[in-house]
Amino acid sequence: MAHTATTLNSDAAWRPDLNTFLAADVVPDAAILAATTVAGSIEGDQPVVRVAFVDDDDATIKAEGEELDEAEPVLDEVTISTAKVTQMVRLSREQWSQEGTADQLSQSVRRAIVKRADTLFLAEPTTGLANNTDLVDGGDVGDDLDALIDLEATLRENGATPGLFLLAPSTWAALRRLKTAADSNVSILGAGTDDAQPRLLSVPVLINSALDAGTGLLIDPGAVVSAVGDVQVASSDQVYFTSDSIALRATWRIGHAVPRPDRVGIFSVGAAS
Repeated sequence: MAHTATTLNSDAAWRPDLNTFLAADVVPDAAILAATTVAGSIEGDQPVVRVAFVDDDDATIKAEGEELDEAEPVLDEVTISTAKVTQMVRLSREQWSQEGTADQLSQSVRRAIVKRADTLFLAEPTTGLANNTDLVDGGDVGDDLDALIDLEATLRENGATPGLFLLAPSTWAALRRLKTAADSNVSILGAGTDDAQPRLLSVPVLINSALDAGTGLLIDPGAVVSAVGDVQVASSDQVYFTSDSIALRATWRIGHAVPRPDRVGIFSVGAAS
């Protein structure tokens, strides 16, 4: 009987495994997971996730027995395209087998994936959230928090429920330097050492270095939708067979869209901007 080689009867080197991890478990600190509503996931540059949403029509008041008007809510959609964030590492078989190498490399790859994904989500030219020209512009924050108070009020009037301040490190530092008076050393925000979770106007704060210096976002996560896949990790000793080396590959496919940009605000802070 003729022999047929299959993945069932071949050794592992001939059928390398692909390990898949939930993004929330592997890269929980990625900004896209905190600042968006995940709508699904896709594979490939061409397919898109179609997200349906409704532009509400106004309700009316009618007297008893009076003919009711027909509302005309708009059934709309946004599409989410994705990009693949990747990193591949090549190292010798001997180095791969050293104690601690695999663990340290996995941590390095995770950090690299998160850093690039944050830039893609927040600061990528034309497509990054901070480069969306339809966001509500809160202007520049001067010597007090009035501009942020007004920005939050505007977003709420637009139907938003602001749930996150996303700030560059220099933005957070500039805000913490604001004093209660010109000759005072007391920060408007307090000492900043009491709460485990930093807050601004009672809204949680997330610091992310992908944003340009002096930039800040006030986000309703329900107003930003995303497509987020699993983080896929694979290793192979075949691709570099002639050099007795190992390839370690990680990929993560993400994308986002903003169906309600009037519920997300952007601002800058003083000299740091």
